[in-house]
Amino acid sequence: MDFVKKNLSSGLRVIAVPMKNTNTVTLLVLVGTGSRYETRNINGISHFLEHMFFKGTKHYPDAGELNKRMDAIGAIHNAFTSREETGYWVKAHAKHFTTVLTFVADILQNSLIKKEEVEKERGVILEEMKMFWDTPRSYIWYVFERLLYGDQPAGWDTIGTAESLKKLKRPHLVQYWDHQYGARNTVVIVAGNISAATIFRSVDDAFSQVRKGLSKKELKIKKSKKGPTVYIHEKKTDQTHLVLGAKGFSLSHRDRFVAEVLATILGGYMSSRLFMEIRERRGLAYTVAASHQAYRQDGYFAVYAGIPHSSLGRVPQIIVREFKRIVNTGVRREELQRAKENIRGHLAIALESTDEVAQYFGMQELLLGKILAPAKVMERIDRIREDDIKRVARKMFHPENYYLALIGPGSPPGADLQKLLH
Repeated sequence: MDFVKKNLSSGLRVIAVPMKNTNTVTLLVLVGTGSRYETRNINGISHFLEHMFFKGTKHYPDAGELNKRMDAIGAIHNAFTSREETGYWVKAHAKHFTTVLTFVADILQNSLIKKEEVEKERGVILEEMKMFWDTPRSYIWYVFERLLYGDQPAGWDTIGTAESLKKLKRPHLVQYWDHQYGARNTVVIVAGNISAATIFRSVDDAFSQVRKGLSKKELKIKKSKKGPTVYIHEKKTDQTHLVLGAKGFSLSHRDRFVAEVLATILGGYMSSRLFMEIRERRGLAYTVAASHQAYRQDGYFAVYAGIPHSSLGRVPQIIVREFKRIVNTGVRREELQRAKENIRGHLAIALESTDEVAQYFGMQELLLGKILAPAKVMERIDRIREDDIKRVARKMFHPENYYLALIGPGSPPGADLQKLLH
């Protein structure tokens, strides 16, 4: 898949990915800021500001008018805030590219951030927070990262706390916007049925008022305390949600792809080891999955499962036992090949969609400063051998590197969950 990257005179990076065999276009703007850039007194500001960009601009002061413009062309649009990035995207028919670009450029350069809208949106976000708390399958990941990283930005909830949100005022949001949304900290990606020349010319014109400020750097992560560590977020639920994980590798680490292949083997599909052992053979869960999350500075390997409360003493043992099997006996050649082909197939399917293409190229440029084409990614994965899997498993899978986070009614009487992790 061909792409063209250009640095504009403003410092803005633009990536064009022309795709002729589609009628759609996706515009994605990624900004290198998120909750890992926050201090305690402004925790949640990245997410709060993301909301405020949709609440009215100089050209369209009524928030409803902004959404109406996208609804009128049948576009899908949204935004997201993560640990290290904030993104704004629109997917629409390619013939509406100019309208889509004008919309995103307008909200990111001309938003009013009206005081009265700040107060209203604070209430919206507090309700979003409650919704998140009431969705344990999602919230368990924040519980896990809080356990892994402790009391520092990497361990705080991206949405913030009720206390920090109540303290955020319009001047805080405007100042954060000025500091973090500079051209050199922003990447614009356009994927779809548009020529590269049109993309570069149009983006340069639309973002002529982009901020020039220098953004502050992501705060350095303090070392995590050694495991095995267990944390229970007590809540009345119908099942216990658990994440059992270990510290892994950063985005630029040479073993990151090995860890991703290992996650596929253990819990990446319906014939994976943990899916077969926990769901198919024992009937102890509906959902079982393993993944490797890589950030700029660090990463982690994690297994998620939703289980009966009565199985809390069994499932972590099963997961740890599978970890030990990999460490001791490794994987079979055909098992490794199946995982590689699974990754190849999923990547090919994803890259048929303009939104997935924009995300693929944009995230690499923003977080790594370089782009590895899909064929190059698969070359690296194809070079992984059985010995690599075993070596990386030995690095990650040992008791002092285990962290177990739970959402549920608590530990069964007399259970020693830490012992299960040995």
